[in-house]
Amino acid sequence: MIFVTNAEGGVTYVSPEWTAFTDQPAIEAVELGWFACVHSDDYETAVAFLRNARDQQSEYSLRLRLRRSDGSYTWVIIGAVPSFGPPGNTFLGYLGSTTELGPSGSEPLTAYGTLARFVPPPPNPATPPGSTLELVADYLLVAHGLIEQDHAKEMLPVLRKALLTAGILLARNITSPETGDRIH
Repeated sequence: MIFVTNAEGGVTYVSPEWTAFTDQPAIEAVELGWFACVHSDDYETAVAFLRNARDQQSEYSLRLRLRRSDGSYTWVIIGAVPSFGPPGNTFLGYLGSTTELGPSGSEPLTAYGTLARFVPPPPNPATPPGSTLELVADYLLVAHGLIEQDHAKEMLPVLRKALLTAGILLARNITSPETGDRIH
């Protein structure tokens, strides 16, 4: 599930998979409305962590529980990379993804986050991207994590520009009857 935020951290775009996964209409997820789907035990951790990530304008990974459309909760990882643009390399917000985690048995049963690093988990077949652009954004986020692991930092500026462009295109996507479950 792909999302875009503004510089204040408010959601400006969620992919249609968000509504399918949570049953929350996209219009209700904008700004901070998506927090309604966060498990109450993880809420304070998520708010504090995301505020800190935004203040530092840092990429991040955040593990927490989200309410599914059937009312049950499942563990997800939310990760994002910052976007910067003119003038003067201004912080514009984030392009990120939310992926359901499979049960591992070895993970702690608490919400937690990691700043300055986002390596997305493999896509979950239950929540495939809804459009080609969202699929491209998913792959760009994965590539970002792989480049950092491989220490090919020379590629990061080009990849970050591609991520910025994908985020802008997603945020500009105009709501139409065919895409009525998106919000911008």
